[in-house]
Amino acid sequence: MSVPLAMMATHRADDAVIVRSSVVYQQTEWSAIGWDDWKDVGAVRARLDAGADPHGGVHYFGTPLFAAAQVGSPEVVAELCRHVDDVDAEHEGRTALWEAVFHQRPGNARALVAAGADPWRPMMNGWSPGRLASAGPTPDLFPAPPGEPGLSAAETAAATEARRLIAALGEFDSDGLGLACVAGISAAEAVRRLEAVPADEEKVAELLEDPFSDFDGGLLIVGVTDVPGGCVVTQPWGYAADCPGVIRRLSAGTVCYGLFDNPKSGNQGSFARDGVIEDWDSHPGGGSTSPHESPEEILSAFLYHGHAIADRCAAAGLRLTDARAVIGPPDAWLRLPEALIR
Repeated sequence: MSVPLAMMATHRADDAVIVRSSVVYQQTEWSAIGWDDWKDVGAVRARLDAGADPHGGVHYFGTPLFAAAQVGSPEVVAELCRHVDDVDAEHEGRTALWEAVFHQRPGNARALVAAGADPWRPMMNGWSPGRLASAGPTPDLFPAPPGEPGLSAAETAAATEARRLIAALGEFDSDGLGLACVAGISAAEAVRRLEAVPADEEKVAELLEDPFSDFDGGLLIVGVTDVPGGCVVTQPWGYAADCPGVIRRLSAGTVCYGLFDNPKSGNQGSFARDGVIEDWDSHPGGGSTSPHESPEEILSAFLYHGHAIADRCAAAGLRLTDARAVIGPPDAWLRLPEALIR
């Protein structure tokens, strides 16, 4: 059956409208921008010229300027600063300059200050952008005005320890790693609390060669190592060290900070105190914090941003001198009771 020419013309006109609408959307909506485009001043300028709202919402980031401050280039930051009403507009209690400092983008921070952003504007429970920068890798990023309080002795010590601990652990692939950092107990005490027995050496060797050779059986095998300040229980191939049954037992009379580096969803953290789980599915080393958190929590989030394992160790007060307790070989390989991980 033939289609009337008038109907065909109508469909074509409708299709053309849809195509034009799609093109306009791609050109003017920030949600359509690619991650790397925040570093491309030409791409951002073209979007602004096409009518994109410089104050528009950007998923996860808040506004275009906040997105550029965190992941973009100084050129893009400077371009957006020329289009916004207020470079010091706040989103969730902080400015774009604060985000640039938190995400360790000194070039973006300088571009914001050149556009009029205030490094010493009070926010985030006492952590202005300038004060936060003074605790990080670029402490001289902003000259402090007269009378501006510096870091306390405790804050200075925390920043110094963070740099030492992160350097001591170094860089390594932690995908699939489970970890429990326990304060104030020895590896021998951890074995007792877990009612663990020595693991079969051949089984351990098989798992180290191929963790998926017996995944269910491998979940029962963990390593334990004494470290300054306590001990570390680890599993290179799974989440057992961070299971509720494990961290509850380990935390009796103390604290235990757990982590599972989930290859699918990223770092998942936990916290148990004296046998009670007080925090679950947190995101240590993640990119967010809140003005409702304590000054100490905000500082810790900044110091260990992008360093989830160091975050867990520091939270438990463990002072590792290298990564052996995490990546092995541990002091001992153990077999856990099945009830602890079921």
